[in-house]
Amino acid sequence: MSGDGGGAKGRGEGGRVKEARVSARNRLPGRVVRVRLGEVMAQVTIRVGKHTVDAVITRDSAEELGLAPGDRVAALVKSTEIMVVKEVEEPSR
Repeated sequence: MSGDGGGAKGRGEGGRVKEARVSARNRLPGRVVRVRLGEVMAQVTIRVGKHTVDAVITRDSAEELGLAPGDRVAALVKSTEIMVVKEVEEPSR
């Protein structure tokens, strides 16, 4: 999926919301389903259409974003490689 690059919002001086552009083009909009906080890392499950995507980010980042189930978010995918697997049916015996 390809997006427009989207924007990232953060709080600037005086608590004003600021928007920043990002270079990632593979943007998957969705809603947070679950946030599992560990000691150092957090697992964030995002529903994207009929599918879910799991992201592992630092606990600090999850807490700074205030992520909670129901939040509207986007998973930004930046990868140098994508693997494709094709299922092969076994011949009938």
